[in-house]
Amino acid sequence: MSAANFNGQKPTIDLKDAVMLLIDHQSGLFQTVQDMAMPSLRANAAALAKMASLSELPVITTASVPQGPNGPLIPEIHQNAPHAKYVARKGEISAWDNPDFVAAVKATGKKTLIIAGTITSVCMALPAIAAVHEGYRVFVVVDASGTYSKMAQEITLARVVQAGVVPIDTAGVASELQRTWNRADAEKWAEIYTKIFPPYRLLIESYAKAQQVAKEGEQLDSQRK
Repeated sequence: MSAANFNGQKPTIDLKDAVMLLIDHQSGLFQTVQDMAMPSLRANAAALAKMASLSELPVITTASVPQGPNGPLIPEIHQNAPHAKYVARKGEISAWDNPDFVAAVKATGKKTLIIAGTITSVCMALPAIAAVHEGYRVFVVVDASGTYSKMAQEITLARVVQAGVVPIDTAGVASELQRTWNRADAEKWAEIYTKIFPPYRLLIESYAKAQQVAKEGEQLDSQRK
């Protein structure tokens, strides 16, 4: 398999050069997902939209025949990223075959694409492979892209990596975009992690309790003095 060609650049997400493409996260298509729990997929897709808002990343969405059985986009996408641009398609299976979608990507001036899509082997993979061929640096978010079997997921990952695409998970995207906890919106990022893996909330709760106990101890010491 060939490694991704980043032309000497670091193989990490460049916040200043990135645009997020959220493709076909539709209620009907979600019903076909078997490689992961549907609620987790839905939460991860919504988390991507939220972190794009916090990072001020452009977001482009699209849906495959939303008036048919594929269903509408899940509402959390545009609720969490109200600045997202929706591009309607004319029946094209691959979003990259739609001229308006490609034009919207080019209009951002960004060359690093963060892509998630359902179904993985089609909605995520086909645009990702096509974009790499046109010179984009492409990261695909595997756990925000669902498909109908674990085997289909594994075959697709082998295919996209061979094409030069870099797979990543939702938490990995969050960490690369966030960069540091030393920021004013750190609590909002912590909340995103609780959506990606709910047990993270236990860390927040235990920390908050420890802080409360420490504060109460300081108050008692002050009173005794």
